[in-house]
Amino acid sequence: MSIRTMSIDDYDAIIAMFAATPGVTVRDADNREATAVYLERNPGLSFVAEEAGAIVGCVMCGHDGRRGYLQHLVVNPAYRGRGLGEALTSACLDALEALGIRKTHIFVLKTNDIANQFWPKRGWQLREDIYMYSYNRSDNPNI
Repeated sequence: MSIRTMSIDDYDAIIAMFAATPGVTVRDADNREATAVYLERNPGLSFVAEEAGAIVGCVMCGHDGRRGYLQHLVVNPAYRGRGLGEALTSACLDALEALGIRKTHIFVLKTNDIANQFWPKRGWQLREDIYMYSYNRSDNPNI
């Protein structure tokens, strides 16, 4: 098993893994062009896990200059329980720390039971002191 930096060339394999993984939501904003922009804006912060040339896990990571943000941590169900989620997360946190960013957030759907068990077990704290508000200037509710 190896972990390497994600590139846009990984897009098709990643989207196929998302589609095959229960509980993973793909939005229209997860298209190839938007993903390329995200990776260019956040170089060296997103990672994939590979085994025998196949992508079996990924995580996307970005920052606003002060805080890091993890998105789309996905591990193929057949490869769970091997520490891949932790290894991918650590790769992001290490890359962020190298930029001087020591606090990171992740948004998790309330209905994602697997993620809502995963994060607290690894020291991540559920925030109950804030609400998240979103504003959509598009007619597309799926962005």
